[in-house]
Amino acid sequence: MKIKLLSFFIVCIILMGSCKSTKKTTQSDPSSLHKEVPETALSVNRTKINVLSEKVKPIDESDRTMYGYYVILGSFRNLAGARQEKADLEKKGFDPVILENENGLYRISVGGYNEEDAARAKIAGIRAAFVEYRDVWLLVRK
Repeated sequence: MKIKLLSFFIVCIILMGSCKSTKKTTQSDPSSLHKEVPETALSVNRTKINVLSEKVKPIDESDRTMYGYYVILGSFRNLAGARQEKADLEKKGFDPVILENENGLYRISVGGYNEEDAARAKIAGIRAAFVEYRDVWLLVRK
């Protein structure tokens, strides 16, 4: 009886370890646009940061300075939603800029940097200070 029970548990453990996730994401899901960085590219605070590389441009004439790295707090399909989020972030003390990508999505950046480490440090600071923005991510401009 003990051998059968032990065999059953071993088989269960092997089966559990070999299962794959079958969850599919769609292009309309903003989280599916992010990819996780390899273990070697951990952030300053030692947690993983989602990174996406894409072509973007600022939508406001006054924000024409381009950077290599952007700290992103929100993504929107419509400009009205992006502008509302920008206004909300300004009330919280951020200096947000709306960027548009090639697919017509609007990204809300709260920091543009030419050094990746500086962008990652900003992300770590946001995660530490604002629980509601723990999903902040890094955009690398193509």
